[in-house]
Amino acid sequence: MKILILCTGNSCRSQMAEGFLKSLDSSHEVFSAGTNPAQRVNPNAIKVMDEIGIDISKGNSKNVDQFINQSFDYVITVCDNAKETCPVFTGNVKHKLHIGFDDPADATGTEEDVIPVYRRVRDEIVEEFTAFYQKIIRELK
Repeated sequence: MKILILCTGNSCRSQMAEGFLKSLDSSHEVFSAGTNPAQRVNPNAIKVMDEIGIDISKGNSKNVDQFINQSFDYVITVCDNAKETCPVFTGNVKHKLHIGFDDPADATGTEEDVIPVYRRVRDEIVEEFTAFYQKIIRELK
C-alpha cells in the first residue's frame, strides 16, 4: 500500500498523519507533502507526537511536485486548501480522499494556549487515521 498525505505547508497535520500511519504498520509506504511547503516541520507538532511515542523530528517538508509522476493507492488531503489546489497526478492514483483537520499552526497565545490545540488535532488525526487504516485492512482481506 502506497499512501501520500497532502496539506498546504507539510509542517503539522500531514507530518503527524504520516508519522502515525507509519507507526501502525511499517509495511506500507507512507509519504507526506505540501502544496506550499514550509521551511521545516513545526516544533509543536514534533513535541505532541513525541508525547505519544512517535518521533517525527527527522521529517522534512516536501513539495507535492516531487510526487506528481508517482502512483499511489491513496492520496489523502488533510486541509481544505490542499483539497482545492490538489494537483493532477500523472501517475495512477486509485483513491483520493479528504480527511480535514484544523490547522494547529493557526493557534495563538502562550505555549499553554497553543499546545492543547496541537494535542486536540493530533488526537483527531489518530482517531480518523485509525478508522481509515482499519477500513483499508478490511478491504485487503
